[in-house]
Parts: sequence; C-alpha cells; structure tokens
Amino acid sequence: MWDIEQLVAIDMHTHATTPPEFADPDEIKEIEAMRAYFGIKGTPMTTREMAAYYRERKIGLVVFTVDSESRSGFKRYPNEEVAKIAAENSDIMIPFASIDPAKGAAGVKEARRLMRDFGVRGFKFHPSVQAFFPNDRMAYPLYEAIAQEGAVAIFHSGQTGIGSGMPGGGGIRLKYSDPMHVDDVAVDFPTMPIVLAHPSFPWQEEALAIAQHKPNVYIDLSGWSPKYFPLILVHYANSLLKHKVLFGSDYPALTPDRWLAEFEKLNLRPDVRPLILKENAAKLLGFK
Repeated sequence: MWDIEQLVAIDMHTHATTPPEFADPDEIKEIEAMRAYFGIKGTPMTTREMAAYYRERKIGLVVFTVDSESRSGFKRYPNEEVAKIAAENSDIMIPFASIDPAKGAAGVKEARRLMRDFGVRGFKFHPSVQAFFPNDRMAYPLYEAIAQEGAVAIFHSGQTGIGSGMPGGGGIRLKYSDPMHVDDVAVDFPTMPIVLAHPSFPWQEEALAIAQHKPNVYIDLSGWSPKYFPLILVHYANSLLKHKVLFGSDYPALTPDRWLAEFEKLNLRPDVRPLILKENAAKLLGFK
C-alpha cells in the first residue's frame, strides 16, 4: 500500500518493457522506430528495475502494457506478469492492464478476472494501435465491466510515435485516436473515470473541451516534453482544468527525471503544481 504523504509525485503513464521471450521480430522493428522518434538511448529498464528507480525518487507509478494482437499479431506481454511484479512492489507500483477490444466476451471475462484476482485498477486502450474507434459498440461490454468494478480507462489520444517513419506508418491509422470518439464513451459510461493520454496533437482543443465538459474525463501530460506543451494546454491546466490534469511520463519514451525538470520551468501557479504532480492522481486512484 502506498504512503501517499511520502510520495513527491504519481506517474500515471508508464509502459512495462516486453521481455525478450515475448518479443516478436516485427514488434522489435516497431519499437526501434518509436525509439528513433523519441531519441531514446540505452536499454529500457525491466519492470522490476522501474520499481526500484521510482522508489528511489519517491514517485508512485501506474504501469501497463498494450495488447494489439488482433491487428498486429504480436504476442502480448501477459497482463498477469505485469500485475505480479506490481504486487511484489505494491509500495510504489499499481498495475493497469490492456485488453484488445476485438477479443469480445473472452476479453470481458479476462478483465473481470484481472480486476478481482490480480488487483488491476485500470485499463489502457490505444485506438490507433488496436485499430478501433473508442465509441465502437464492440468495446462497450468491456467498458461496462471496467465501470462496474470501479476501474479507470486510459485512452491514447493524438499522434503516436509507434510506427512513425515506417512505410505507411507501420499500418497504424491516426484517425482512431481523435479524442472526440471518447466523448461518446464519457456520455455512455458517466461513472467510469476516463483519462485522455498525452497532449492530443492535432486535436488538443477537442481534448480540453471534453475534459471541461465531462466530469469523468481527465488528461495526462505524458509522451511530450513539457517545453513543447501547447500554450492553450498550459492555460487550461493552470485554470479551468487544474483538478483534471495528471502527471505522466510515458516511460520509456520519456524519463520522469527529464519530464519533471522541464515541468519546473512551466509558467504554472504554485497551488496548481502539486495538483498535477500528485493530488489529482491520488484522488483518481482512490487514495483521497
């Protein structure tokens, strides 16, 4: 269990590194394209190493993988393995999971089992990588299970570094990650907390409008260096959405060290900084 008072921040968006035994050769090519897009150097930490790294910095973290088996054919890193490592490091790490919505009833059954038996507290969806519109009714039984168990749904929004620079973008279509498709989900599942992940380029204003309009929608600031945040995003984070914006790094795309150093330079009110870094996430995750 987390000691919230001892934490300096909560990172709502980190990715578990796929171990070599689960790596698909084509997935490795996709990962290398993503690493080139973000300028990532060195070898990403294992999930256990991430726990030690974050513990040293007194930063709690939410960790997950992404299941895109139906589109990509890549063997996924099992949600259960991520959850087990998180359970070993429950003082600093919370497990989320990822289930390809195309898995239908089997995916719904898995989601309920993960929440009830493995302590999973939320689910990551990546519409562009999973090739579905979030408001596709195919996914609604999965959302219903998440909502009934009181878990959180995180949706990638905007452009993605995955497939960037590859022929045809690696087959990944950006249209699926327009956040306006999530607006329907927020209407149809008003009790399910929803996080729009990342500054939503090129749909930033849409994301801000949804988060302002729908009480259950939040925005995490992961995947972008804070020095590149659009001015309108900073303005809303500093005012109307000060209780709806969350720190996220998108590790390994960005390290929390880099993100936090650049966040310090943003023109934010002193009372807003702790909300973004910890307080909003603590409330969302049920610690306050």
